[in-house]
Amino acid sequence: MSEPQALSPAWERTRANLRQVEPALYELEPGGALVLELGDDGWLLEITPDGRLICQAGMDMDDIKSLLSDGTAEDLGSDELAKQVKYYLQPIVSKVRKTFLGAGFEEQTEMTDDYVAVTFQRPVDFAKPDDIAQVIRWCRQQVAAR
Repeated sequence: MSEPQALSPAWERTRANLRQVEPALYELEPGGALVLELGDDGWLLEITPDGRLICQAGMDMDDIKSLLSDGTAEDLGSDELAKQVKYYLQPIVSKVRKTFLGAGFEEQTEMTDDYVAVTFQRPVDFAKPDDIAQVIRWCRQQVAAR
């Protein structure tokens, strides 16, 4: 079992500052990433202790199984489920892709046994919490405007 990592003072200060500026931010685990829900389409914003700001749209694999089964007992493989999730997410993501990429975000697709997500991420500087708060507002506006 590994020892818990000590949180950097810069992350501690940034986290405290951001939670004051944006009270809707919440922790997934103590000292971990801060998360903010960005609307009804499944968009989340996450600020990680390693200095990344991530805007992501994703779907839980169990949710897609429920949508696709429609009361049938058909079992789809995880690859087929992931394809269906990507198909579902495509219209949501395509609305903001150009804007996020133009603002310096990198796009990735993450897939686990539990979820599939399309993420747009970029580094943030904990020494500039006002800049981070501004990017949070910008991300919220981009997702809400679509």
